[in-house]
Amino acid sequence: MPELSVLRERARDLWREVRSDARPVIAPYPERGPAPSWKWDRPVDLLVGRALAGARPAMLARAEAIAEAAEALRPLDDADLDARCAALRVRLMRHGLSDPVLIDQCFALIREVTGRMLGMRHFPVQLMGGLVMVEGGLAEMATGEGKTITALLPAITGAMAGMPVHVFTVNDYLAERDAAKLRPVYERFGLSLGVVIHGQETPERRAAYRADVVYGTNKEITFDYLRDQTALGPKRGAARRVMRDLFGDRVAEPLIMRGLYFAVVDEADSIFIDEARTPLILSAEMPANDDGLYLAALELVRQLEEGRHYRIREADRAVELTERGHRVVAELSEGLPQTRWRIRQAREQIASQAIAALRLYQRDRDYIVAEDKVQIVDESTGRVMADRSWEGGLHQLIEAKEEVELSGTRNTMARITYQRFFRRYLRLSGMSGTVKETAPELWADYGLKVTVVPRNRPNLRRDRGHRLHADAASKWAAVAEAVRTVREEEGQRPILVGTRSVGDSEAVAAALDRIGIACRILNARQDAEEAEIVAAAGRIGAVTVATNMAGRGTDIELSKEAHAAGGLHVILTAFHETPRIDRQLEGRAGRQGDPGSTQAITAIDDELYALFAPRAARALKASAKVWPIEGRPANLLRRWAQGAAERRHAASRRQTELSEERLQKTMAFSGTA
Repeated sequence: MPELSVLRERARDLWREVRSDARPVIAPYPERGPAPSWKWDRPVDLLVGRALAGARPAMLARAEAIAEAAEALRPLDDADLDARCAALRVRLMRHGLSDPVLIDQCFALIREVTGRMLGMRHFPVQLMGGLVMVEGGLAEMATGEGKTITALLPAITGAMAGMPVHVFTVNDYLAERDAAKLRPVYERFGLSLGVVIHGQETPERRAAYRADVVYGTNKEITFDYLRDQTALGPKRGAARRVMRDLFGDRVAEPLIMRGLYFAVVDEADSIFIDEARTPLILSAEMPANDDGLYLAALELVRQLEEGRHYRIREADRAVELTERGHRVVAELSEGLPQTRWRIRQAREQIASQAIAALRLYQRDRDYIVAEDKVQIVDESTGRVMADRSWEGGLHQLIEAKEEVELSGTRNTMARITYQRFFRRYLRLSGMSGTVKETAPELWADYGLKVTVVPRNRPNLRRDRGHRLHADAASKWAAVAEAVRTVREEEGQRPILVGTRSVGDSEAVAAALDRIGIACRILNARQDAEEAEIVAAAGRIGAVTVATNMAGRGTDIELSKEAHAAGGLHVILTAFHETPRIDRQLEGRAGRQGDPGSTQAITAIDDELYALFAPRAARALKASAKVWPIEGRPANLLRRWAQGAAERRHAASRRQTELSEERLQKTMAFSGTA
């Protein structure tokens, strides 16, 4: 068996060989050309496994040396410090990021300037995270380790070297908050800072992208990229670029962005893995044409029987008509006036979508109805995606089901997945609290190696285990009782109850109300109050019930009384399809050496077990003599279900990538280099 170092080098060679076609494209839009679809994550996993996500003691030693060098800058007055910053910028512009000595000097200056402007100096572990990212890697940093100011390190260093930098945050609120907080540091280095958020007009966006560093969300920046690709159109082809250069042709409409140079992505696993297969579609909305098609489709499929006329694959969110179902749909639609019913493929597609709208997409789980509109809820973040809609008439069918005004259909102008978009950056980096589990896939798809950064302080969080109940009703009662026990026996410690959906959060609130405990709810309905609810969640006696909105990009700061009482207690009421999201929620407790504790209270009829481990769940339920079940059987069921879910989703991401590659061959905006 070859040594591990040999296997790792072999994996790197595979990556370089396959990515050799993904050459940088400089004009008219600096970016990396499209790479061919390939999926080495499974072979890489077999070759080097979790070694792709390792610690790097030498890098930590380098970070500690940078911290020592930064201490030598403290006696300098402001004029001398500014002079050093200006001189270093000239050297970085000349040498780029190729000289590690210059990078170390820049990090030392950033640490000192941040200390003077914000009162915070980077710890060695934060400097280590910055080194990982400036090298084009992905840093796993535990929750509460200060990723906000860690992002300063690669962003300022890259900008000082002349590269426009895009810093990706989870949502608009965090983009504005981080930019406002960090602006004094950027300006001290002579760098301009832009913010891109929802609702900005094109001139405002264009001005923001002219800044040295831009903060924004993945959705907003990706859509701006698509708008530019639509403006460029066929001018992106190599032959057409030559003709443009010869004859002086120019894009009529000025581009919004300056290209894709250097990306620093926060919560990288959420974007690179959980949302990798989400297609971002730039479209023009056509007026709603309510000829009764969608209501007719819903009425038609209500006459069909599952198993006889169609089959549902809930884990894949897919509907499949049987042979009998094909015939019955044709018979039932014969007298309907809409023309789509007379085309076989069209009527079967609308029938399948109507079944999905009725059976697979649930209110207060997959979407909410607010302001008489159907608004999609992202399960991984718990947030409303107000500008996103389902394709193929599904969105209109759900609107018809909920009896709200139909929105217009959309004509696709450009599309790209996050996976294909981020692979186009000339330099890509990121950080998150939960990435090591997906290290092989991140290496395979993006060429990103994961480095685990140690904690600055020991983790004092205590895990109180997992209790599995017989059904949802007993689970909600147990959650309410657990909240009461912690409040009464542990000095009114603050409590965070995590749920998977809006409906579940409201079920917990109802159970607490029945025993006389007041709580604050944080879900997609209360997103406008997010900052105020989070600010209060760490106070003594606070009980907060939240979806995954409290899982990412959120720090719950403890009051002195809450810290003394034992810190935040987190209760998980359902496991997610990937343990990474569970770890995000658990990480709200015990941040930066704070005390805290977690426990899990689930039910055997939870969606995770029902979809991905139904046989194991039935066998365990049949053999159980006493409820709740604790210890090894409950934990084995969880691992089995989550493993099956992750394998299913990884296969789906691979299939999506292949489908997107086929689409790019026929659509001009895909950007053939």
